[in-house]
Amino acid sequence: MIDLKNKNIIVTGASGGIGNSIIQKLNEQGANILATGTKIEKLNKLKEKFSNIKILPFDVSQNEKIEEFIDNASNDLGGNLDCIINNAGITKDNLAIRMNFEEWKKVLDINLTSTFLMSKFAIKKMLKNKKGKIINITSVVGHTGNLGQANYTASKAGIIAMSKSLAIEYAKKNININCISPGFIKTAMTDKIDDKFKETIISKIPSARLGEPEDIANAVLFLASSHSDYINGETLHVNGGMYMA
Repeated sequence: MIDLKNKNIIVTGASGGIGNSIIQKLNEQGANILATGTKIEKLNKLKEKFSNIKILPFDVSQNEKIEEFIDNASNDLGGNLDCIINNAGITKDNLAIRMNFEEWKKVLDINLTSTFLMSKFAIKKMLKNKKGKIINITSVVGHTGNLGQANYTASKAGIIAMSKSLAIEYAKKNININCISPGFIKTAMTDKIDDKFKETIISKIPSARLGEPEDIANAVLFLASSHSDYINGETLHVNGGMYMA
């Protein structure tokens, strides 16, 4: 049984489909949760749904304010930080020769740089506690590449490599840094995919379906718990068999 009672956990990108499901699963296991994101209306709805969670709106692209955010979020949770789930991310798709520098930079800044900085300042808190868990949400396309997503795939592949390096640096300090790599999951992002292209994607998935946000949330529960204490620097693939490492 997974028990996260009284564990202080920050979830970024909390207002999306995957983030919402993560919040629900963590809440069911008794965690103290602080949810963050940029969509205040959706955060307020989360608060209405899960009255015991805390919300703190924040834009992770504000790199210079991330340390302050981690301090404020940790204080809101009571001072200690046990786990952070870096789930915030964006896409700005375009073919490489049409992709402008701002499209490239924006995706790298939000997906990769902010994840590094969130992890960096979370680690500082966890070193004081002498333990901690960092879970970075990446993507199957960070392993396979994808048409029109040079920026997005680079950012997600970067998260994987960065997480391995952080795990090497801080495993001795009892801090676990791992990734979850979702395949194609039913979210607002995949809802935008053309039906014909969606059928093509499903045809390449041995499980013959898109994943559910709950599939990712269940993986988060495992990596946030003591059951994963001897797992570090790894990527847990949740993609229905679409990609097998």
